[in-house]
Amino acid sequence: MGEVKRINLALQGGGAHGAFTWGVLDVLLQDPGIEIAGLSGTSAGAMNAAALKAGLLEGGRQAARANLDWLWGQLGAVTAPGMAEWMAGLGPGAGAVSRLLEQSWPFQVADMAQRMTTPYLYGPFYAHPLRRVAEQFRYDRVCAGAGPRLFICATNVRSGKARVFSGAEISAGVLLASACLPTMFQAVEIDDPQTGKREAFWDGGYTGNPALWPLFDRELPEDVVIVNINPLRREALPVTPQQIANRVNEISFNAAMMSELRAIAFVRRLIAQGTLSRNDMREVKVHMISDDALMTDLSVATKTTPIAYVMAVLKAAGQAAARDFLAAHRDDLGVRGTVDLEATYG
Repeated sequence: MGEVKRINLALQGGGAHGAFTWGVLDVLLQDPGIEIAGLSGTSAGAMNAAALKAGLLEGGRQAARANLDWLWGQLGAVTAPGMAEWMAGLGPGAGAVSRLLEQSWPFQVADMAQRMTTPYLYGPFYAHPLRRVAEQFRYDRVCAGAGPRLFICATNVRSGKARVFSGAEISAGVLLASACLPTMFQAVEIDDPQTGKREAFWDGGYTGNPALWPLFDRELPEDVVIVNINPLRREALPVTPQQIANRVNEISFNAAMMSELRAIAFVRRLIAQGTLSRNDMREVKVHMISDDALMTDLSVATKTTPIAYVMAVLKAAGQAAARDFLAAHRDDLGVRGTVDLEATYG
């Protein structure tokens, strides 16, 4: 085996589309030449990151893969061996399923109700649907000092600022807060040791999807691999209410990450010009694993409605994207970034 490449992973949120990240992680965990040193996750990315770390500390790479399979099984995905690849090859196409779901009257009724009501109408009968999953994580492992450093982003409702939780701060409430879309779920309240107050939190995607800056610590490697599940660009103009809402969601959830990437591009430019020394600032090497063709074929319908077939397709796509990335860029890790930040974000 050649040199082990140490990387940080930045895992985006995107509801059930996070099954794509499940596939990416499945491939990375099978590669002994890749060591995951840091994890920053938001929403579904936070769930994936916590499952990966807990599994690694329980029994290594295979246990981490099994823990991710368990997580997505809990969320409704198909986990039988080979099933994802079989369904991805023979199914009608995830995009077609997404469009049919988006046009179905049950989805449209639910979508309209969500726009006209509030999750607070349920009163004492309200229960977060993901709580039973989040509470099953082994937090002694999720919060442990051993293994990859883990960072989870949520948005403070009152201040509008990003709050990144790490170490012993992480709990079931933090994972639920990171995945709390305010039109679907009541704000998650947590006793925040940082402020000494009980704070309310919404989805971390509004302020960091995912948060990149915790991964810039000098104890962590310079390579940050972003697993992107929210398309940066859509050629088709959104015209229906659902399409417009979906694109607004994608733009807002990408905005914080794009701002951070612009800052990285700016710092790299200053280092190249000699204005800044590498001793003053880290020259972060940015990489991305994505499948924009698939993601632009999907919509908010399959983000918010878990469908086993679509999640199977997403997992298979994530596996393929990770294999392609390693085949093309393994030798670049530790040497250079593979995302043209100047062209894309400059």
